[in-house]
Amino acid sequence: MRSQGSITDVPGVEVGHWTDLEGVTGCTVVLCRGGAVAGVDVRGSAPGTYGTDALAPTATVQRIHAVLLTGGSAFGLDAVGGVMRWLEERGIGLPVGSVRVPIVTGAVIFDLNVGRADRRPGPEAGYAACQAANTGLVAEGSVGAGTGATVAKGLGLARAYKGGVGTAARRLADGVVVGALVVVNPVGNIVDPASGRLVAAPTDPATGEPVVDPARLLARRIFPTQNTTIGVVATNVALSKAEAQKLAQMAHDGLARTIWPVHTAYDGDTMFGLSTGPLRPEWAEVSLLGAVAAELVAAAVLRAVYLARPLGGIRAVGEEAPCQQVP
Repeated sequence: MRSQGSITDVPGVEVGHWTDLEGVTGCTVVLCRGGAVAGVDVRGSAPGTYGTDALAPTATVQRIHAVLLTGGSAFGLDAVGGVMRWLEERGIGLPVGSVRVPIVTGAVIFDLNVGRADRRPGPEAGYAACQAANTGLVAEGSVGAGTGATVAKGLGLARAYKGGVGTAARRLADGVVVGALVVVNPVGNIVDPASGRLVAAPTDPATGEPVVDPARLLARRIFPTQNTTIGVVATNVALSKAEAQKLAQMAHDGLARTIWPVHTAYDGDTMFGLSTGPLRPEWAEVSLLGAVAAELVAAAVLRAVYLARPLGGIRAVGEEAPCQQVP
């Protein structure tokens, strides 16, 4: 397996997971203890988010300290409280008078139909994910927020595959690094953009052939609003809030290359863009960084699906094609 690196290759970024294998759910925290300029782009029509209004270029707050990616649907946003407590205990946050208020944002996936619907990430899960955070290689596949993730659900969960968490990074010139981390849980199929190979798709019960026609995949509306792919792209290039938002926007291109269909009315696809700074080489403008981020998102999506394992009665691509090369 050749590694593309991890989003933690970006200086100032740490990642931690909390995983509940019995409940088949979990959460993942992307920490920026020194603060990061952030932007967000929401393209799916069924999102579950927290604190995203503060990321608008016109909003007063300039830097955030953590992004929570979590299972449990809207219930999972309870985990924000644990992230806030962990940061507060370490004096990390926006100075407001005599206190520091941690600035946390986040997004959820729907995984309540896999495992136990009554087991969702809460404050203790968010705290534990922060405790586990570090700058080392990030665990991928069926961990953290990707534990209960599924893909290719157009014909129902019984014909779906496991999704998960994937990450990738690239080192450019002058010390510039770009990284991505994605939690892959779409209604759509998964495609390898390099080869055009269909990685994950439901099969027709009559013919055994993969179903790729969106007219068939979405016609039954089996799981409306029960999907969503969420993620973070980050760089150590100094960006404005507007540029961080543009980075997040362009990162969605990586989803469009690997997920079909994507950004549907049944997905809440959300991407965050982070800048830890302080580098600003003249060549490192946001359009170039966004193009690289999109490639890394595509690689992360494939890694998430290839490295996932069977859980909750859902099959995994890796068990069917164990020799397939992971990007």
